[in-house]
Amino acid sequence: MASATSSRAPERRGALQTLAALASDLERDGGDAVPVLVVRIPELERMAWRRGLRAARMLERTATAAFSAAASRVLRAGDAIAHDPGSDVFVAALVAPTRAGAAPVPIDARSALARIAATMEATARLDVVTGWTTSARAEGAKFDAVIERALQCGAQERERYAFFSALGHELRTPLASIRGYLETLLEDTIDAPTRRRFVRIAYAESMRLSRLVEGMFEISLLDLHATFPSRSSAILAVALGGAVDACSAPAAARGVEIELAPVPEVAVAVDVDRLMMVLINVLDNAIKHGRENGRVKVRVELADTRNALVTIDDDGPGIPAADRERIFALGERGPTRARGTGIGLALVRLMLERAGGRVEVDASPLGGARFTLAVPRR
Repeated sequence: MASATSSRAPERRGALQTLAALASDLERDGGDAVPVLVVRIPELERMAWRRGLRAARMLERTATAAFSAAASRVLRAGDAIAHDPGSDVFVAALVAPTRAGAAPVPIDARSALARIAATMEATARLDVVTGWTTSARAEGAKFDAVIERALQCGAQERERYAFFSALGHELRTPLASIRGYLETLLEDTIDAPTRRRFVRIAYAESMRLSRLVEGMFEISLLDLHATFPSRSSAILAVALGGAVDACSAPAAARGVEIELAPVPEVAVAVDVDRLMMVLINVLDNAIKHGRENGRVKVRVELADTRNALVTIDDDGPGIPAADRERIFALGERGPTRARGTGIGLALVRLMLERAGGRVEVDASPLGGARFTLAVPRR
């Protein structure tokens, strides 16, 4: 591949081809499989629907200029770039050899794609969807399939990243709780009953951590088609009590009081570990985003025979109506300075919906946000 690409490098320097021309070149040149990078601008199609073709074409010109500028800074002189007018897809093929004379490897493709995407987002202020794959000579006539495969691979990579981020996020919660209680136990100022209570909580959290480690991959947090076993169940009061205990250390650190109203005796159709995961995520969110030295109120209503409604209120700045749906998307966060990953609330919705429940957010009487969790009754 090195000899073929070096001979055609000068004529490809910065030239934007059509997708058909790029596919033809790759099919003609042959050689090893070539990394193909794909950047898609979903906003182009939305713009065409909302504001018409003229506005979409103006946006496309901006995106094309940003793509060409990014490619000129990131790619080698012999690499190829392509885009069809009216399309929301931009493609680059890493046909030039590396400085060592070898063919590009996956790390080259991922690095180049990330830099191009970041440059386009910063320059054109557009959200992009990316992916990459390799294209063999025989696929030149089926270049649409190559582009689709690249985008699918990109989606799978993002899903894997999100899964492992979720895994780390969920394991950090019990670890932080255990560490907080153990640090307190090292002090000599606490009385014997409190010491015993903290030891019990730390032990319970360590057991929950063990179960999370053993069952996390089986849970498949991002598998939208999976469902909880029909025989799963938990006592809501037990799960809520455990969740409040688990969050008491971060609440104390911010001076936040958690007010838990008496919980009616009711069994729900979610196992206790997964239900605690949901409750801890929402409680932790309320503690982080509420006022320092404020309060969080938790209560349960048995509104009907189908669901138990858990409401969690905080006294923070609240969530604007325009953001109340967005905060449940994976990786999205509300307008706040509090640290977070944008994963917890996405997991809350996903796990409740998989169990047949739901989660909603609204304004709270305390002035902040109210999260209402509908948990299916057993």
